Amino acid sequence: MTVLDILTYPDKVLKQKTAPVDNIDGALQAVFDNMATTMYQAPGVGLAAPQVGISQSFIVYDIAPKEDGHDLHVLVNPRIVSSEGEILSENEGCLSVPDFRADVKRAERILVEGVDREGNPLRFEADGLLAIVIQHELDHLDGTLFIDRISALKRQMYKRRVKKEMKSR
Repeated sequence: MTVLDILTYPDKVLKQKTAPVDNIDGALQAVFDNMATTMYQAPGVGLAAPQVGISQSFIVYDIAPKEDGHDLHVLVNPRIVSSEGEILSENEGCLSVPDFRADVKRAERILVEGVDREGNPLRFEADGLLAIVIQHELDHLDGTLFIDRISALKRQMYKRRVKKEMKSR
């Protein structure tokens, strides 16, 4: 498998809304596998297509504890049908927003629809860490980063730091 480059803020691809997937073929299956390899190597618990420069609507995720082995999931054209409650995702991070963590308000429970990597319809409820990860990754499909969901002051501090780092390169 190939490890893909993960785009980081302020790459413009990360701010774009994705297009739906029309056809799940062998080439896309290889992309799913490469994204999984990339996510595990990073290491992360989720990765959305835009994070590797693909403006299509799919994600990979795996929240299984590392000692339990891999439990990879692929969601194609996912959407949140309903949500309820509120939870604070403490110390949330993102592979596309390196070296920054923040508390983010998320829905406590969600109902998700989409299709799996074989094109089979999926509909399931998620709560806890799974709900947080899915919401975070689906935000990427809409061109939203988790820093867009934090206070303006914290967001500006991060953006200033990134600009400063970019100038010093």
